[in-house]
Amino acid sequence: MRRGMLPLLLAVLAVPGCATVAPPPETQLQLRAFQSRVYETQDTKMVLKAVLNVLQDEGFIVKGADSDLGFLTAIREMEVEDRSFSASFSRWLSRKDHWDKTTTIEATANVSPILTKTRVRVNFQTKTVDNKGRISRIEVLHDEAFYQEFFAKVDKGVFIEKEKL
Repeated sequence: MRRGMLPLLLAVLAVPGCATVAPPPETQLQLRAFQSRVYETQDTKMVLKAVLNVLQDEGFIVKGADSDLGFLTAIREMEVEDRSFSASFSRWLSRKDHWDKTTTIEATANVSPILTKTRVRVNFQTKTVDNKGRISRIEVLHDEAFYQEFFAKVDKGVFIEKEKL
């Protein structure tokens, strides 16, 4: 009996090797790398202010900030236009009693001194709520390009703060 099981076990183990393997998910370290940026200044409060200004420029409302901890939270709420489907979906839409109504982007930032520099780590999360007030989806933003664009704006903000413009 054991001898008959060995070929079966080998066959089962060989099948997954033939299948296409999806790339592994991002590691926490990779995610943290593009959520972070180091600035050549010891003035953490100035960098925190630059991050705060960029968030406000982008339409976020700052909900909390602690300059001693170097931490801030902010949100931006947007109406979702989820009911504009093509005519082929009109019958389905008329039966649908709920739809996505608002999306909130929540941001947190941590600004920390590192020897003679300042490190900033930000993360963004979206939360979508339907017309009945139920959460329909929550997602952490893993888009590296989004973070690069955000930090490009913070870079300009740090420059403006340094130059006192």
